[in-house]
Amino acid sequence: MKETEQNLRQMAAGLIEAQPYKIILSNVKKTVTEGEGEKRQYRKIVLNRLSSVWQAEQYTEKQVFHENLTEDRVGAFLLEALSSAFRQCNAWNGEWEYSIRISKGGRASFQKKRISQAPKEKNVHNRKKHYILEEGTVIPPLVDMGIFTAEGKVVRSMSDKYRQINRFVELIDDEIENLPQDHTITVVDFGCGKSYLTFIIYYYLTVIKKLNVRITGLDLKEEVIRNCNRAAEKYGYHGLHFEVGDISGYDCPYPVDIVVSLHACDTATDYALYHAVRWKAGLIFSVPCCQHELNRQIKSEKLSILTRYGIVQERTAALMTDAIRGNLLTACGYKTQLLEFVDLSHTPKNILIRAVRTVIPKPVKEDALREVEELKKTFALKPTLDQLLFSDERFSDTLQRHRSAKR
Repeated sequence: MKETEQNLRQMAAGLIEAQPYKIILSNVKKTVTEGEGEKRQYRKIVLNRLSSVWQAEQYTEKQVFHENLTEDRVGAFLLEALSSAFRQCNAWNGEWEYSIRISKGGRASFQKKRISQAPKEKNVHNRKKHYILEEGTVIPPLVDMGIFTAEGKVVRSMSDKYRQINRFVELIDDEIENLPQDHTITVVDFGCGKSYLTFIIYYYLTVIKKLNVRITGLDLKEEVIRNCNRAAEKYGYHGLHFEVGDISGYDCPYPVDIVVSLHACDTATDYALYHAVRWKAGLIFSVPCCQHELNRQIKSEKLSILTRYGIVQERTAALMTDAIRGNLLTACGYKTQLLEFVDLSHTPKNILIRAVRTVIPKPVKEDALREVEELKKTFALKPTLDQLLFSDERFSDTLQRHRSAKR
């Protein structure tokens, strides 16, 4: 049952991630007679994205009730409606139709198809979603990536990638005001690879936010670094340069404001997070990849069901890895979130860790470390980030006090 709930949660999150303008919930699971003290039963709910909110039109047999939902509430509203009242959900985003169907046995399925005929947007707000990286603006890296035409129009076959990149920029935009704006913003991108998103981050910070920026991209492949530096020169991105280097041994000569780590393999992510913490970076954005370390370690007599099946063990270990990382960042003074930021057509491994340096209450830090300790003991784990932090004298004494405080 929990697996079914998790699947439904992922489907609902993926549907919202697709940025639809209309969602229709239908096919009521059961009919409830309205009466005093009973929850009103709707036969259909239509969600329309308006300029700054979602409007829910909730239909009974004779009436329509309206409710406005903020962006951060609509996902929970949709999940609750599918869990308790409706078997079908259809959504449209201008190019694709998404559907979630729940069988009488409770099994949920997800489909996505090109739109042949779609409902109109609500007339009073009939306009396209505003993206931070606006269509019609010539953004050289997006042109070279094949996402924009030379005129700045979105290539139809690349619309999903366009939305994905915008979503990543939105996740940065949500928190960028937490940084001081009166000095040069220093960004380190660990494991930058071909640096598609590094160029976009530079464009966003310099052209859209109009900040003074210094970005360093780090990768092990010399040819890739040469190509990236040539591209930066071609675009005139003078505050962006790339270096050949290993994440574990890298040090930055400047105070660092933002650390980015996208798809750094296995424990390379831990070293990136460790550097971010020791530099006291204001913002961290990390998409972990290939979490093999705990998969090799995980074992438990009491919970052997989680290690009996290879695929279950692999996914459990990956989720544990990111949960431990999130808690350790919390203990080090970061408001930490684990977010999904791509739709269901991409790999389910795309979890983004977003961490903002702030004041975290002592009891919260203590609880975070206690949970890590309990997980380590239960499954005989030795996570790299945990060992890096506790072996560093700058953090070890404080973290040890927090860890032992509630034993």
